[in-house]
Amino acid sequence: MISAGVDIGSISAKAAIIQDQNILGTHVILTGYNARNAGEQVFNELLMRLSIGPEGIQRIVATGYGRNSVTFAHKAVTEITCHAAGAHYLQPETKSIIDIGGQDSKAIVIDSQGKVKDFAMNDKCAAGTGRFLEVMARALEVDLDAFGHLSLTADNAAVISSLCTVFAESEVISLISKGEKRANIIAGIHESIAARVIAMGNRIGLQAPVMMTGGVAKNIGVVKALEKKLKTGIMVSENAQVNGAIGAALIAATL
Repeated sequence: MISAGVDIGSISAKAAIIQDQNILGTHVILTGYNARNAGEQVFNELLMRLSIGPEGIQRIVATGYGRNSVTFAHKAVTEITCHAAGAHYLQPETKSIIDIGGQDSKAIVIDSQGKVKDFAMNDKCAAGTGRFLEVMARALEVDLDAFGHLSLTADNAAVISSLCTVFAESEVISLISKGEKRANIIAGIHESIAARVIAMGNRIGLQAPVMMTGGVAKNIGVVKALEKKLKTGIMVSENAQVNGAIGAALIAATL
């Protein structure tokens, strides 16, 4: 069976196609203002790349905040369930997942079968998310892609006390005016994110081994800040950003 997963996030839309437990391909585009169009585009572009016609896909599951806009899907499943399935597939030993996306963050504990045991989610505030990092990057006039490695050159992480995006931006601007090094400010931003996420994870009892998923997993600075607070390593797959779509495709294969 060939199955597909389409994950519509607030910033990016992802698709994954799987055949007999093997990933045939994945694709990522910006969601833009129209979630429905983004779902169709990311799916069709992946089909074209793999030279597969729509009739070749037996089952499709949609997930993410825009999952209900994917009208061609056979079923919509929450991203919590899909991230659990995807992480278990990529690293079967995973017991906990930290997922940081564009506008929310999640901590998930799973069992040995990849089923969700408990989770906590921050979806009321952009602090500690990809959108938060975008705002901070603009304030610092630094390319977001450079954030991670630049933070690793810090000699003394600045203190960012506010968990609110608006107030944190004001703190960053104040630090800039005082002449604080950009690397130190970025390291402080990452530590602030890590503190918020770990506090959320502690409510459900995160257990090692831990995997990080979502687009922010590509930021090595955030990963290192989380590892420091967790006092354990964090697994990051090359498929971290498309983990939800992979999980959705795996679930689709069971329908």
